[in-house]
Amino acid sequence: MKGVVRLLAVCMVTSLLMAATAFAAGPVRVGLMCPLTGKWASEGQDMRNIVELLAEEVNKAGGINGNKVELIVEDDGGDPRTAALAAQKLSTSGVTAVIGTYGSAVTEASQNIYDEAGIAQIATGSTNVRLTEKGLKLFLRTCPRDDEQGRVAAKVIKSKGYKAVALLHDNSSYAKGLADETKALLDKDGTKIVFYDALTPGERDYTAILTKLKAANPDIIFFTGYYPEVGMLLRQKVEMKWNVPMMGGDAANNLDLVKIAGKAAAKGYFFLSPPVPQDFDTAEAKAFLAAYKAKHNALPNSVWSVLAGDAFKVIVEAVQKGGKADGAAIATYLKTQLKNYPGLSGQISFNEKGDRVGDLYRVYDVNAEGEFVLQR
Repeated sequence: MKGVVRLLAVCMVTSLLMAATAFAAGPVRVGLMCPLTGKWASEGQDMRNIVELLAEEVNKAGGINGNKVELIVEDDGGDPRTAALAAQKLSTSGVTAVIGTYGSAVTEASQNIYDEAGIAQIATGSTNVRLTEKGLKLFLRTCPRDDEQGRVAAKVIKSKGYKAVALLHDNSSYAKGLADETKALLDKDGTKIVFYDALTPGERDYTAILTKLKAANPDIIFFTGYYPEVGMLLRQKVEMKWNVPMMGGDAANNLDLVKIAGKAAAKGYFFLSPPVPQDFDTAEAKAFLAAYKAKHNALPNSVWSVLAGDAFKVIVEAVQKGGKADGAAIATYLKTQLKNYPGLSGQISFNEKGDRVGDLYRVYDVNAEGEFVLQR
C-alpha cells in the first residue's frame, strides 16, 4: 500500500512539474488596441506595423526567456464605444499587458476594463492629465501629459511675442484639456485670450468658425485638436486669404496633415511634439527605422506609433527582468525599477502614477516641401 501511495505522489509531482513546464513554455500574449479604421486609421496601422515588427525581432532572437510573443490586435476605431468592446475582447484573450491607445477619450473608455481584469495597460497617445490621476495601479503611458505640454505651449507663445491669443479645441478630453491648461498659464502671465471656443470634429467646412476667429483679431491661433481638422483649418484659412500664424499641439504630428492642407497652406505652421521619427538619434532607433522602412517602404507617419513600439519594448523588459508574465508584476516593475531604459523615442522611466518622466517636447515647423523640421 505504501508503494502505491508513493507511486501516486510521484505521479502527482510529475504532473505538476509537467503542467508548470507547459505553462512556462507557453506564449507571452500581448494585446494591441489601436485605430485601424476611422479618421485616425493611419496612426493605428503604423502602430500595428511597428509592434508586429518588434515582436518578430524578439521571437527571432528566442522570445522572452525562451517563450514566444503572441500579439493579439483589436481595432478600437478611434471611438470610445468601440474601444470598450475591443478591451472586453482583449481582457478575455489571455493577454498580460495591452498597448494602447491613441486618443485620451478612447483610452479612458478602456481603463477600468483592463484594471479589473488585472491587465497592465500602456497608453501611447493619450495625454489627458486625469488618466493617471485616478490611482489605477496597472496603467502607464509612454507619452507625456497635457499639463507639461500646456507649460511648453505657454512658454513658446510668450517667447515668440504673441500678445492676443485665440484658443480653439474640439471638446475631446485631450484637446480641451490642453486648451484649459494653456489658458490657465496664459491668464496667469497676463497674456490676452481673445477667443476660446470649440469646433465640431469631422466636418468638411470650418469657414464659419474661422470667420469668428478672424473677427477676434488674434496674433496667433492655437488649435489643440487632431491633424485631420488642422489640415482643413489651414487649407480653408488660406482660401479666406487670412495669413494669421497657427500652431498646434502634439496631435498635429502626422504627415497626413500636409496631404489634407496642401503644402502651400501647411507652410509655416508649427506644433509641439516629442521628436518625430527622423530626429531619433540613437543607433538602436536608427537601425529599427531602417528595418521598418525596408519592410514598409516608408517611415512611420508620426511619433505616436513609435511610442507603441516603446510600450512593447518596456513590456518585454519587464517580463525578462521581472521573470513574470503578470499584469501587476509588469506594472510594478515598470513603475519602481525601470530607470532610463533606452527606448526608440529616448530614455524611458515612469513615476508612481505611471507617467513617463523627462522633457520630451520640441517645436516643429512645416517647410515649403511639407516636411516637419525641428526648430534648433
